[in-house]
Amino acid sequence: MADIRLRNVSKRWKHAVAVDRLNLDIADQEFMVLLGPSGCGKTTTMRMIAGLEDVTDGEIWFGNRMVNRLEPKDRDISMVFQSYGLYPTMSVYENIRFPLRVRGVARELHHQQVMRAAEMVELVDFLDRRPAALSGGQRQRVALGRAIVRQPHVFLMDEPLSNLDAKLRVSTRAQIKHLQYTLKTTTIYVTHDQIEAMTLADRVVVMNKGVVQQVGTPTDIYDTPANTFVASFIGSPAMNLVHGEIAGGMFSAERIRIAGLPTAIAGPVTLGFRAEDVTLVDGAAELETEIYALELLGDSCMIAARAGGELVSVKAPKDYRALIGAAVRVAIAPRFCHLFDRATGARIAAGS
Repeated sequence: MADIRLRNVSKRWKHAVAVDRLNLDIADQEFMVLLGPSGCGKTTTMRMIAGLEDVTDGEIWFGNRMVNRLEPKDRDISMVFQSYGLYPTMSVYENIRFPLRVRGVARELHHQQVMRAAEMVELVDFLDRRPAALSGGQRQRVALGRAIVRQPHVFLMDEPLSNLDAKLRVSTRAQIKHLQYTLKTTTIYVTHDQIEAMTLADRVVVMNKGVVQQVGTPTDIYDTPANTFVASFIGSPAMNLVHGEIAGGMFSAERIRIAGLPTAIAGPVTLGFRAEDVTLVDGAAELETEIYALELLGDSCMIAARAGGELVSVKAPKDYRALIGAAVRVAIAPRFCHLFDRATGARIAAGS
């Protein structure tokens, strides 16, 4: 069992705060992704869980044991890093085997455990090769195999796909997801890539400036972002955010007017809507503007237009064609609109 709890965990260096009073519960066998921009504290959080960084304040618990003072080797974890960290003079077989030798596992058990790990990461045909003879994706799979062979209670993965090209990232991402499902091992995964987070995670922790912004399933975070930071960070393209005023259920900004919103909300707000939740129409519409740019994406077209002083994205059918500067009318249904406090960025609940 490897449920993990962080209680008011902080990390500070003199006047710099990397992580500020973080509270988090990670269930046994859960795949938890820490997501955020560079410098948000996600890697520092993982390093504190691993024991590679001391905790300034707070407690970290593995099950019923507080691990703040335990050395990394005593926490029963395996780590996979952005850099593969393979031994260049060792074969793939010996690289995967190395953790067993270090931990003093009985020699007669080595071959069986190495072959099991190699099969899981599809490297059985490459066991005699050295890392220099492998592709980037194969090297990362060696690192995964080396983590698997330990049979730890917790996997920690820090940006493991960052060195791979786009095609390899997709295939390796699927392999990591399948491995975690097969092994049923608690996994904490750090990334700045929201697509990785959305496709891999059972739950996502969105962080910014050392503070947790939202914790939830990928669906929760995408459909009901807690604030404008989450709304602008999750999604490709990100949620459109337009500053304006609301009164009597009507949102108004330059080139955009949307009726049917909660009448209890009044004053300056930020309105959000996603590119795929709107519809191009021929008649009167909530958004009437001109095309600023048009991108052909294969399965769709993405229109960029101005509204409320901001560039917004509108998803159109793949056969849509128009010239820059052409008029465009966009219907935006109230049920697809999100309202945020202009000053704080916090989500405003309907009817509040």
